[in-house]
Amino acid sequence: MAKRMIVTIGREFGSGGREIGKALADSLGVEFYDKELLEVAAKESGISRDLFESNDEKPVSSLLYSMSVNPYSIGNLMGVDHVPINQKLFLAQFDAIRKIVRERDCVIVGRCADYALRDEPDCLNVFIHAPLQYRVERVKRLYEMSGGEAKDMISKIDKKRAAYYNSYSDKKWGEIGSYHLSFDSSLLSTGDAVELIKSFAAMRK
Repeated sequence: MAKRMIVTIGREFGSGGREIGKALADSLGVEFYDKELLEVAAKESGISRDLFESNDEKPVSSLLYSMSVNPYSIGNLMGVDHVPINQKLFLAQFDAIRKIVRERDCVIVGRCADYALRDEPDCLNVFIHAPLQYRVERVKRLYEMSGGEAKDMISKIDKKRAAYYNSYSDKKWGEIGSYHLSFDSSLLSTGDAVELIKSFAAMRK
């Protein structure tokens, strides 16, 4: 039986992870999810998309970890008053990710998708990073800001992503052992990065 094509992408801010993920999905002819995942989670859970937007990839309490490894679902928890809204939001995304993968091959950027799909044997987990100066220059260009502003933005967003990932996962954000493939995007064009991921996926046992 042929392997499915399910790719999760973790990324340092400014490394081009979203751009590479979108190009990969287009090349493979599969669905792409980044912010799009929030729309799916909102639709499935009945929670306002605005709430998902305002809490997107923000850290949650350690209580979430115990929930995520136990047989709870958003359906069971939506009416439980003592469960904080940010935990309900995460669990809604968690359920949405698993539902999407049951139905189709896809590329998912961020949102701890690799952890949500940790029991999916055909899931390929990728982490994309790049030297700080490369990311500063890229963020300066994309957001039309100074080098100092870009550096501050990178630091804040990376810290937020790491705290979100580490707050409930039993792995560490960006740690090489947490992923199947990790590479420096400053050394490759977007097209070459796509081909690298596709080649790696094809060579997996």
